[in-house]
Amino acid sequence: MYAITGATGQLGHLVITALLEKVPAGEIVAVVRSPEKAADLAALGVVVRAGDYDRPETLAAAFAGVSKLLLISSNEIGRREAQHRTAIEAARDAGVGLIVYTSLLHADTSTLDLGVEHRATEALLRDAGVPFALLRNGWYTENYAARIDAALSTGALVGSAGAGRISFAARADYAAAAAAVLTADEDQGGRIYELAGDSAYTLSDLAAEIARQAGRDIAYTDLPEAAYRETLIEAGLPEIYAGLLSESDAKSAAGALFDDGGDLSALIGRPTTPLTISVAAALA
Repeated sequence: MYAITGATGQLGHLVITALLEKVPAGEIVAVVRSPEKAADLAALGVVVRAGDYDRPETLAAAFAGVSKLLLISSNEIGRREAQHRTAIEAARDAGVGLIVYTSLLHADTSTLDLGVEHRATEALLRDAGVPFALLRNGWYTENYAARIDAALSTGALVGSAGAGRISFAARADYAAAAAAVLTADEDQGGRIYELAGDSAYTLSDLAAEIARQAGRDIAYTDLPEAAYRETLIEAGLPEIYAGLLSESDAKSAAGALFDDGGDLSALIGRPTTPLTISVAAALA
């Protein structure tokens, strides 16, 4: 049995889609806070179980009989360490044989603020006594999709990344990698994968590709980190996320989101999704 936490989220749903190509639906457990939101998965034959990081009593039943667990990191910044501790302890107590965790690219050395909770979770896994594998995910191409509408309306893609090269890849690429690790015949205990796109791009490259496909003049406008943060807040983003996005942009200028190791394409057995395809999907 393969269990996926956060299964109705964007990544979780894609992982299940990828798993359905490899294993019978009845061997997949979708762990979700609200089972009624997973009706589409249940219709495919996927086992849907209630499980909430904030309700430890739900996780014992959610993880019962599970041999491999994909622990998708919580999206509640500031509460992740405690929530992940609860899930890891429940998995250990349920006898799960392998925990696969979605961490952050180069989490052990990352200068990003996001790295703090990921490093803490990796430490929890090392101390738990359960075999684990780390999927240190880089940036999703889709992280930039929210900027495209604004770029089309203003003629400028705004950010704070300077000329930093970012090795982003499509979310579906990372989902395929997770499915590959979960179903691998080889022992995955102790494996660490630094996952990133085959090619790295600057935000100027991204602006140029959007302009080419949209047939409009779009340039990249680079702002100081603080100014970009204020721009995001003015656009309606909560302060905590505006701070994380602007900080991530600024630190990517120094290489925080770059990797050329090729782990991702090696895992999925194909090149990662090209920028041209991702931009076309976003524009569509």
